[in-house]
Amino acid sequence: MAQGSKKFKTERPGASKKQHINKAKGPKKGGRAIAPKKAQVVEQQKLKKTLEVAIRKNIEKEVTQKASLCLHKPLSVVKGAERKAKPEESLPGNKCK
Repeated sequence: MAQGSKKFKTERPGASKKQHINKAKGPKKGGRAIAPKKAQVVEQQKLKKTLEVAIRKNIEKEVTQKASLCLHKPLSVVKGAERKAKPEESLPGNKCK
């Protein structure tokens, strides 16, 4: 009987090698959108989204009107690329109330 462990690992001829893919265990990153089971929920979500957009546009309009009243020269709003920063933080200057 042989003593000790084998020095070399032997392979069968013709056997294919399987590569192991490292998978991350646990939940995946990012948000999950779960489809609703009822059509009424879909309509509520659409209504909520349109209301949010309308409210945001109204707030932007009010802010630009208030800013144009505070300035001595007319305010021109230029639309550019959207940024992640909030508009209140990126605009330095005097605040009018």
